[in-house]
Amino acid sequence: MKTIGIIGGMSWESTKLYYEFINEKIKSDLGGFHSCKCLINSVDFAEIQKLQSEDAWDALDIIMSEAAMSLEKGGAEFIILATNTMHLCVDAIIKSINIPFLHIAEATAMAIKTKELKKVALLGTKFTMEKDFYKKILSNNDIEVIIPNEEDRNIIHNTIFGELVKGIFNNTSIDKFKKIIKRLEAEGAQGITLGCTELPLLISQKDVDIEVFDTSRIHAEKAVEMALREI
Repeated sequence: MKTIGIIGGMSWESTKLYYEFINEKIKSDLGGFHSCKCLINSVDFAEIQKLQSEDAWDALDIIMSEAAMSLEKGGAEFIILATNTMHLCVDAIIKSINIPFLHIAEATAMAIKTKELKKVALLGTKFTMEKDFYKKILSNNDIEVIIPNEEDRNIIHNTIFGELVKGIFNNTSIDKFKKIIKRLEAEGAQGITLGCTELPLLISQKDVDIEVFDTSRIHAEKAVEMALREI
């Protein structure tokens, strides 16, 4: 079993899900007393959020790269980043390490293609919805991507940072998200990509009529496949 290096803490609420999903998959695949071999470098999200709000991506590149290098030095055999938005720093991370990096959008694209869907909606932070780093990978896999309108993007972004990363979940927000998803379905979305690792804490398949892609679980389970590839 390869040792997985996890850059986490953005937020810790979603990082704990990664650890859970990875170990559930290990247990399912190997049985017995097996659990994952992993290292976690968990950053202080307050520092990350401040730099995001200042659009200070050069500084964020450095923090993410240093986290990845520390995991490699500690014995990690490949790296995953347990957050969607911070994949904006992927180029800097990859340049700083000598081990593989498993991209969350690549794993998600494979899952969408398995379902043979051609058009999906992308929900996440405004960074993820509005910038091209995520949509480009899905588009390169022949998947059309649509995003919510500006008002709905603000609702989603504010719910993530105002509630979900703080462990706050309420029915009002669930109802808002259901309405947003219904509007996207009316625009032709065949599936919903939960492109923020906190969103599965609020929305799941039982809340939605079309296919839901939980990027946290998809990414975590793909990491297990990578860790067990030679077993």
